Amino acid sequence: MATAELRAVGLLKAQRGQDLNLLAGQLYFGDQATVVRTLLGSCVGITLWHPRRRVGGMCHFLLPQRSRDSGTTRDGRFGDEALEILVESLLRIGTRPAEYDAHLYGGADAIPDAAKVKLNIGERNIEKGWALIEHYGFQLRDVDVGDRVPRTVQLSLADGAVLMRRGASIGRA
Repeated sequence: MATAELRAVGLLKAQRGQDLNLLAGQLYFGDQATVVRTLLGSCVGITLWHPRRRVGGMCHFLLPQRSRDSGTTRDGRFGDEALEILVESLLRIGTRPAEYDAHLYGGADAIPDAAKVKLNIGERNIEKGWALIEHYGFQLRDVDVGDRVPRTVQLSLADGAVLMRRGASIGRA
């Protein structure tokens, strides 16, 4: 899958057997990587796995969406664009979203109460993640969102196993 064909910022490629660590705004889809992992705060991560084809991916988005002109390159930092890129990738190999197991994680409330500013970024990201999974028709298998905890997420592309761990609570001060 050529980068020019997808015209996307944040789409990673992997060598066979490579472990990938996604940063905010990055995504991966395929069967070359062994493991894809990320660390989430207010961002949201969505994993996808096709049990029969043994292919999958993950995105890590920062914001739900943006206003974009039609000629603008898609950017994995935005939820709607990240999922659009993943869906285009899975359609290219002849699969459909309904055939994929999806997991939704993240969206922590990462801004301390003392900041006296509430942007509700985590909450807005969660809402967008839910809406996108429903819109595309993925089979939602697990969810762990909100609260005040960071999460690490790991997808094994050998078997589709997803491991999610919660970190220590983000302080209220």
